[in-house]
Amino acid sequence: MLMMETHFMQIKTAEFVTSASEVDESPDWAHPEVAFIGRSNVGKSSIINMLTGRHGLAKVSSTPGKTRLLNYFLINQQWGLVDLPGYGFAKASRADKERFNELVGDYLMTRAQLRHLFVLIDSRHSPQKIDMEFLSRLVDTDIAFSLAFTKTDKLNEKKSRANVREFLIAQSEVTGVEPATVMTSAKTRQGRNELLGMARKAMEL
Repeated sequence: MLMMETHFMQIKTAEFVTSASEVDESPDWAHPEVAFIGRSNVGKSSIINMLTGRHGLAKVSSTPGKTRLLNYFLINQQWGLVDLPGYGFAKASRADKERFNELVGDYLMTRAQLRHLFVLIDSRHSPQKIDMEFLSRLVDTDIAFSLAFTKTDKLNEKKSRANVREFLIAQSEVTGVEPATVMTSAKTRQGRNELLGMARKAMEL
């Protein structure tokens, strides 16, 4: 279902805290966290920068798979935003892929502060096998998640929405669930209020 605009929080401060190669290296805080994940080149860093209003907070690269660590940001001195390594980077070695998958899995399954996961999907493409594989594993957990479709400015609205509908049908056949869905664009800032509203609700701030 498409997420309607809701009451959202204002972001007054956003700062990078640390990168962690292991979950044990994560910040020792009680702040609730929301995390962002998606396949490589989905535009994750751009969405985080758009969301926080801080250009360059998350490093944007033209090289897919640049994020290799758990990157932690502190928002409003109240809650954590976590940039997780992207999945599906074709040029990564098998060992690196296994390490990234293990790192993400450890975070998702053991990080008690996690309140919500935003799974980013590229709106330009038809359903991708790697997204379906990730979602099929995700629904076997108790992790609350939503789907955020990125780069909606790259296609006309009719085509973007057609791609989203196709993806939702395919993922429902795989997962059997209907997660909340939001259309986003880092360029036009589409979906910013909706994402912040969903994060606020998940963390009950």
